[in-house]
Amino acid sequence: MNIALMKMWISFASMGFMFISIILIYLSRYKLRGVFKVIVTILAYLFMIVAGMIILFVVFSGPVSE
Repeated sequence: MNIALMKMWISFASMGFMFISIILIYLSRYKLRGVFKVIVTILAYLFMIVAGMIILFVVFSGPVSE
């Protein structure tokens, strides 16, 4: 597997993290209460931060010439 394909799969993982964070934020705002709501919210925002860092890495690592 070349570098370009690896970057593609890494960016797909980042999009998956964003999708998971959207679902968790929805659950925490509308369906959950109490301490569980806080835990799910923190987890959702951690997923969003990790996804953003992965996308920054993919974008700023430059084009692949293979």
